[in-house]
Amino acid sequence: MKPNGSSSSPSLTSPIIEHKAFARIGLLGNPSDVYYGRTISLNIQNFWATVRLQPSSDLQILPHPTHDLVQFTSISHLVNRLENEGYYGGVRLLMATCKVFKSYCKEQGIHLHDGNFSLSYDTNIPRQTGLSGSSAIVCATFSCLLDFYKVRDKIAVEIRPQLILNAEKELGIVAGLQDRVAQVYGGLLYMDFNKESMDKYGHGDYTQLDTSLLPPLYLIYAENPSDSGKVHSAVRQRWLDGDEFIVSSMEEVANLALEGKTALLEKDYAKLATLMNRNFDLRRRMFGDAALGSLNIEMVEVARRVGAASKFTGSGGAVVAFCPDGPSQVELLTDACKKAGFCILPVKVVSSLLNEIDIRSQLSKNA
Repeated sequence: MKPNGSSSSPSLTSPIIEHKAFARIGLLGNPSDVYYGRTISLNIQNFWATVRLQPSSDLQILPHPTHDLVQFTSISHLVNRLENEGYYGGVRLLMATCKVFKSYCKEQGIHLHDGNFSLSYDTNIPRQTGLSGSSAIVCATFSCLLDFYKVRDKIAVEIRPQLILNAEKELGIVAGLQDRVAQVYGGLLYMDFNKESMDKYGHGDYTQLDTSLLPPLYLIYAENPSDSGKVHSAVRQRWLDGDEFIVSSMEEVANLALEGKTALLEKDYAKLATLMNRNFDLRRRMFGDAALGSLNIEMVEVARRVGAASKFTGSGGAVVAFCPDGPSQVELLTDACKKAGFCILPVKVVSSLLNEIDIRSQLSKNA
């Protein structure tokens, strides 16, 4: 009987496998993905993480020469590095992904051959900008493992985001499914994390939208952002406790994505601008200025002062902006950002990342 999964090990001369995962912008509905809500997100070509898998005699996780630095010119260099970058690089993400991948395959009876590999990574996604830099590394690693073990058809597309999140949870990273779903599917995605579907299937209902529905968007970010991993805690506990204000506000945030889907389909960009602004205002009411951080709030307000719609891309560190009045307003926004010391880039949207095998696995899951 043929095993469920890969059988023969690749030779050391087998081709190198390389995958990219792109930065993610939460356009509407975030952070309601953590609260059985709805979101609209898009992948952007501006920033990405790359993971490279090469067959080898021993399994090796290779540290990045910059992000996993262990050699310093002095103790001052070491301390400055830790103060700016923290204690963690990407090696831990690669290792956690391997663990979760292996555990899931074992649980599901998916056979893996006994070949080894070396894993390395690179990323240009700015740190702590709410652009899903950590999950991009995990997502790209997961794709490499799917292809190395030839089990892409054995793990349904809908399941993969949860496994990616599980790898991050191994490391204490607090997050929802939105980013991982967006990075697995690519393109522009509407996500409904309703409780019934989440409880029954372990995933939400995901709909890919045509990227041509989007108006021109702009990414604003700070070179020295806040930590995006610390702002969920108090609000989540209040939600779990049934706090009426938090529960109703989060439902309203989720509904913004539903309204936004209609606005995009109808190309009602005035409505989209209103929804984007409302999304940030609701987040600010729930989390408070202290949690959001003055620098993050200033990025939003710089855009609003020239009449642009703006909101966080994630939990802080970067903002997505839309200029409903066109090029002249874009010029005003660009000048305002430069004067405030913020970086601004036109958003380049990624197309769908699903290949034929992915689509077949998705269809077989829904059958």
